[in-house]
Amino acid sequence: MALLEAVAPERDAPPDPTLEQARQLNARLERWRTYDVLDEMIHGEFAGRIALVSSFGAESVVLLHLAASVDPSVPVIFIDTGKMFGSTLRYREELQERLGLTDIRVARPDPALLLTRDPDASLWLRQPDECCTIRKVAPLARALSGFDAWISGRKRFQGGSRAALPLFEADGDRVKINPLADWSKDDIQSYRRLHDLPEHPLVADGFRSIGCMPCTTRVADDEDERDGRWRGAEKTECGIHLGLAEFEGDGSGI
Repeated sequence: MALLEAVAPERDAPPDPTLEQARQLNARLERWRTYDVLDEMIHGEFAGRIALVSSFGAESVVLLHLAASVDPSVPVIFIDTGKMFGSTLRYREELQERLGLTDIRVARPDPALLLTRDPDASLWLRQPDECCTIRKVAPLARALSGFDAWISGRKRFQGGSRAALPLFEADGDRVKINPLADWSKDDIQSYRRLHDLPEHPLVADGFRSIGCMPCTTRVADDEDERDGRWRGAEKTECGIHLGLAEFEGDGSGI
């Protein structure tokens, strides 16, 4: 007689609470005005536990203006990789004063890690993914410690993996909010002109998506705006939107 092995019935994995929270927020707030979404997130759902992450790049001024209109004391995290355009650093200072932002926090890479992993500062040329990890992803993960949610400036019209971007999504144990997800390029420009907001100085020189200086090039009229990032490589994202959990704490995920 064959022996019958008792097998415990399979059980469904418990629902991810952050994923469920993002789902509920999408269902509740999907049709709200952008200003009202930000107000609810900053003063309601995540009061005291939310930060805005900004590159102070080509289109950043719109989201920064909206957030400052809601609450100029909202924490704004800027990642200074050590390879930023000087124009970007000056633009950050201009917008801080112009918009009255009172809590801009600058995240920087670990100097000891740079000394061992990028001693000649040319890692971007050999291993751009690792360069982004050290100079951008890990610093942001540390800077977001203590926050339960963060605000991103991504939009669907930027294409690629962003084409189906939701308003709310789970990012590890944090909720990530994309308040401009459904804004068009025209919406961005119209808002900027309506409020007489200064444009990043490099935009007029052909830079329509602006990151670190070595990995950003001008974009032709018939190209997508992000075609100027990591030109000639398969790389399309720096990594901060691909998951931060493994870089939490001491950055041991590097």
